[in-house]
Amino acid sequence: MRRLNMKHSVPASNMRYEHMVFFKWNQTLTPENEQILINELLSFRYQIPGILDISAGRNMTKEKDKIQGYTIGLRIIFVNQQALKDYATHPVHQSFKEKIKRIYSNALVMDYPI
Repeated sequence: MRRLNMKHSVPASNMRYEHMVFFKWNQTLTPENEQILINELLSFRYQIPGILDISAGRNMTKEKDKIQGYTIGLRIIFVNQQALKDYATHPVHQSFKEKIKRIYSNALVMDYPI
């Protein structure tokens, strides 16, 4: 059996970071409203420095018992950990958070080096 090598040869400060968010709303959103939010999330790529790749979309799983109300997912790959930190306070990100605060119920967030 092969052992996984858990050591990274790249210093943590230079590693890319993946950021994933799964959104749950406190009300039912129409597909049109969900698409508006998805488009706004996708526009981060052109407005926030340090983003290498981004994807967002509606949860399309057939495993309905596992959704737990999370209907939109976001994945961003950042050039490094500092870009992820800068994103957290960027005005575009903060504006989006302010926009959704009345309809937002919860989010699952995960960040890790890749």
